[in-house]
Amino acid sequence: MKLGDLEIYKLAREISKDAWDIYNKLDWNTKKTIGNQFICAIDSVGANIAEGFGRFHFLDKNKFNYNARASLLESTHWSELLEERNKTDKEHAILLKEKLEKLHFKLNNYINTTKKQVDKGK
Repeated sequence: MKLGDLEIYKLAREISKDAWDIYNKLDWNTKKTIGNQFICAIDSVGANIAEGFGRFHFLDKNKFNYNARASLLESTHWSELLEERNKTDKEHAILLKEKLEKLHFKLNNYINTTKKQVDKGK
């Protein structure tokens, strides 16, 4: 299997594209105060999934999967702030929220599957 075939990675990349569409429409001050942290957190999700995918040991893989999940939760925080402060339209905010929730669910399943592989190795 290649990284590009991994469903959670593809979803993280899709979310990143959506987030960049939101980010590019923000004014300079919003980009500086919230936007940069929002986009860094979003892009970190896929980066951590990729790094974990490249690791050999299952425990090492999950270390990065946990980092991806933490960045995902941070991304949710920033996206909610952008919505609360009317910095993005409702339609984009709802779509992004749905995708973040879907990825959170799938990432948790991936982490649990990886844990089971650890248990099999013992």
